[in-house]
Amino acid sequence: MIRMTRLATTLLLGSALTLAAGVQAETLRLLTWGGYAPKDVIDQFEKETGIKVKVTKSNNEDMISKLRATGGAGFDLAQPSQDRIAGPQADFNIYRPIDLSRIKTDLFIDSMLKATVKNTTVGDKVYGVPHVWGTSGLVVNRKAAPDVKDYTDLCEPALKGKVSYRLKRPTLIGFAYAMGMDPFAAYGNKAKYQQILDKVEQKLISCKPNVKKYWSGADDLLNLMRSGEVVAAMAWDAGGWKLNKDNPDITFIAPESGALGWIDTFVLPRKSKNEDAAYKWINFVMQPKIAARITAAAGNFTASKGSSEFVEEGLKKRFQESFPQAAIDNIKWYPPVPPGLEEMEGKVLDRVKAAK
Repeated sequence: MIRMTRLATTLLLGSALTLAAGVQAETLRLLTWGGYAPKDVIDQFEKETGIKVKVTKSNNEDMISKLRATGGAGFDLAQPSQDRIAGPQADFNIYRPIDLSRIKTDLFIDSMLKATVKNTTVGDKVYGVPHVWGTSGLVVNRKAAPDVKDYTDLCEPALKGKVSYRLKRPTLIGFAYAMGMDPFAAYGNKAKYQQILDKVEQKLISCKPNVKKYWSGADDLLNLMRSGEVVAAMAWDAGGWKLNKDNPDITFIAPESGALGWIDTFVLPRKSKNEDAAYKWINFVMQPKIAARITAAAGNFTASKGSSEFVEEGLKKRFQESFPQAAIDNIKWYPPVPPGLEEMEGKVLDRVKAAK
């Protein structure tokens, strides 16, 4: 009798462990940003697949820290920005390669997929595909500054005392492109990159009479634009669209030389326990109608082809006006920053700020 009881207990324990393993195998542990996995999307995914989604909200620094501390364990899918993949992978080996054959690549905007694949390739292996994206470019009062089409137009004499931008690296990069140079192509050559920075430095110093203020926070810039003190600025797309809701004369414009784009990706942590669920989630959320719901939650668009057709009508109109297909294809996507470049940029920005 005792042996039978022990046998029954063993069988029950074994069944419980098997069941627990099964439950674990059907859980997707997602490390992501706020808004990228809204509840209604999770609910539909769970209903359609039977896979439970456990969300941990994070940011780039925290994602890298968590995955580095565990050697890539603890999560099945993560979403760092594309410039936070190649370096951490080379240094810490925290990701596993993406199998593109398991992803419905036809769901993606082709130019974004190609850019992300290029920027997240280490050796001959791809580690990331795109999800949510945004840009910085020009926010312009089209009535007060109708001729502003590119970054260097901010320096036209007619705009003296009426423009704003940040003393940050996007300003250096944007002006370089507008001046006919390719700063990202020079990332691997510090001497060449310094030559580009020197030319941009002189341009920004000569442009200082036009600057009402170097803005530091989004609210600061929005208030300057609303008041009319500033009529053209370098800023993010979402800020321009926010202003457009209240004043149709103001909106975001993709510069002729190209908006500067960031992309948050999908990556597989090296010790992912449910890779199948990760691929199912990627293919699910990249469907245009699902992706539009993520745009509504996050405030930014996704790399899902055609998803802009399904977003709220006002935002859809603003997006399409700012980004015809040619402007999307001309976005300059941020690549990983090599060591030492940020220090070089910092010295240039300090000199621009100090110049009289």
